[in-house]
Order: sequence, then C-alpha cells, then structure tokens
Amino acid sequence: MAKEGVDMTEETEYMIDRNAGKEAVNVESPSNAKEMRAVVLAGFGGLNKLRVTKKAMPEPQDGEVKIRVKACGLNFLDLMVRQGNIDNPPKTPLVPGFECCGIVESVAENTHGFEIGDRVMAFMNYNAWAEVVCTPVDFVYKMPDDMTFTEAAAFSLNFVAAYMMLFEVASLREGMSVLVHSAGGAVGQAVAQLCSTVPNVTVFGIASCFKHTSIKDSVTHLFDRNADYIQEVKKISPDGVDIVLDCLCGENTGKSLSLLKPLGTYILYGASNMVTGETKSFFSFAKSWWQVEKVNPIKLYEENKVIAGFSLLNLLFKQGGCNLVKSAMDKLLILYEQKKIRPVVDSLWALEEVKEAMQRIHDRGNIGKLILDVEKSPTPLMANDSTETSEAGEEEEEPEGDNDSKERMPFIH
Repeated sequence: MAKEGVDMTEETEYMIDRNAGKEAVNVESPSNAKEMRAVVLAGFGGLNKLRVTKKAMPEPQDGEVKIRVKACGLNFLDLMVRQGNIDNPPKTPLVPGFECCGIVESVAENTHGFEIGDRVMAFMNYNAWAEVVCTPVDFVYKMPDDMTFTEAAAFSLNFVAAYMMLFEVASLREGMSVLVHSAGGAVGQAVAQLCSTVPNVTVFGIASCFKHTSIKDSVTHLFDRNADYIQEVKKISPDGVDIVLDCLCGENTGKSLSLLKPLGTYILYGASNMVTGETKSFFSFAKSWWQVEKVNPIKLYEENKVIAGFSLLNLLFKQGGCNLVKSAMDKLLILYEQKKIRPVVDSLWALEEVKEAMQRIHDRGNIGKLILDVEKSPTPLMANDSTETSEAGEEEEEPEGDNDSKERMPFIH
C-alpha cells in the first residue's frame, strides 16, 4: 500500500472498483481523482494512431515511487516505436515515452531513498507520456535544486547516452577527435558539450545546412550532411578521427568506418535513415540495410578498428545496467552543477500537440530536445487534431488546407 498524504475512503475505493476498465467517466465522482490524461498509441502506424485519453491512475508497487509528471522527453526512438519499426515491439494499445520528470507523490512500502515532494527525473520502460507514472527507484534520480523541469526532461536520456558512448565505450581522452552525426539533435548537442569538458578535443559535426547558424559555436568544424563531408574531414585531419557516433546507419556506416583512425571506435546508436515516411516502410528498411558496408572481421583486425553498438534502454531494462547508468548520472549532475553542461531545448508542446511535435522530429527540424509539457495548454487548432476521434477510435480526416493554418509553438533558443 502506498504511503500518501490523504487516505482513500471506502466510498472512493468502491467507485474505482465499479468503474474499472471504463475509458472515462463523464459524471463527477470521487473516481475522477483516480484518472489521468495520457497519450495512447492505439496501433502501429501513422500519426492518426496517437490520441490523448483518460486512463486509470497507476499505484506504486513495492520498490516503486509514484511521480506526478511535469514534463516528458520526446525522442526519435518514439517515432520508430509508433511505426513499429523496432525489434520485438510491445503490444498495443500502449502509452509511449521513455523519460519524464516531476514530483514524488507517494512512496510504496519497502521503498527507500525518496520522499513525498522530491523533485525527480526518471527513465521509463514505456508509459512516460502521462500525468502520473510509477517506476522502480533504480530508474529514478533526484534533480539538482536549480534544474528546471524542462531541463530535466531534456537531460537524462540524451546526456547519459552521450556520456557512456564517449567515456565508457570509446574512452575519450585529451587531444582526440570526434565525428558526430545529427549534431543539431539533442544527443548531438550533448556530445558537443561533453567533449568541451576534455582539453583539446576536436568535434566534427554533421548536420543539415539550416541548422548551422544555431549550432556552429558548439562544434569545431561543421559540415552539411548532404555534401561530401568525408573529403572535407580528411582535408582537416588526413588520418581521420578517433571516434564516430552514428545514429543514422545506412550508407553512412561505410563512410564513417572509412574515417576511423587505427584504434578508432565507431559506435552505432540508432538507425534513423530507416524512417522516411509516416508509416513503416519495408523498402526503406531494406535500402538502409543493403547500404551498410558488410563488416569483415579480418579487415577490422588488419586496420585496428573497433565497431560498437549502444542502446541505453536495453542496458537499463534488459541487461541490468542500473549501477552503470547511476554512476554516469552522478558524474553528469556534477558537471551540470559546475555549469559545464546544460540541455538544449528546441520547443515545448502540450500532450494534445504530440502529433505536431512528432512531425517536427520526423522532418529533422529540431535543434535540441522537444519536450511534452504536461501542464501546458494546447493551442485550439492543435488540441482538436489530437483529441477528436471517430467512433472506431481513429482520427477523422481533416479538410485539405487545415495544416497550413496551424501555428507552430514558439521555439526556445
């Protein structure tokens, strides 16, 4: 039983049991206090599979804390989950999202280290995009006093992934060089900041041209992703680079391997090139796969090159890496408190604007992190798009031309 500030009455318990399984209760009753808003993915596919609805509020089990969510992180991986473009996708319907932050609302029995009122950020194995979440304490971290909820939602996944790839996998040291794809994204910006904490590290950033003005000061050299960046990098560093961080896969794999110095490390941590349209495309998957240079172990041996893969969520939820991640988080929070790193936030979106936010990631338009602000009120045009559904639970088609009139939320720089 959770330890809460107010005990639940027998009448309230009866109302919850009586209404168990119902999507929403239209009449006012004590059970409404035990419901929450959440983003639900009804099935794998396009944006029309997402909607905001009411769900039963979870309660913490032994070893868990219950968090009143303030903000959630939105990542390219969430787009791939929506399409079902991942290995062993979970069953739908589901609540997406892998990271959030908020205030501890209750603490279950046999749970230690956290108290009601603590400001925290947490990793989730799905279910993050909701007003309330419950998660084991192994995945929860206290926020620094001066960290905002917006920053916290942009911090955990991206900075931990960047830190572990650079320092745990690739052993970044003074004087090394790093090439990072998608340098304008949240991970790319985290990589650039962490590299700046090590003396004389050269960062080669690859990004779309329209992002260059905003991110040019965060990297040493910046190149257009559509240009022949291989030759440009070799003009500056004829021997190549020490570390490559690749979230694209496809044809970039072979190019990146060709840039590695002897004893260099190539790390694949994503495959965004496999996403080209709104829904999953087997053609895009096949094209990306066949563009990957087939890795020859003998060639690796002869050239003294290292190939690695990194998945933070698999490390956390499938491979028991909680202690490794906690160690990385502790070091990152020290760097944050020293003001050496700080998340770059692209924009804030209400839960009801999740489709528009996800489209911005699909279009590779973001510079830094997109945040779902749970307490934010949506703009009217966007709210209708994410909550209006047909009787079958699918989004009604919009009249042509409506999309052109929708305002984007102001971006944070």
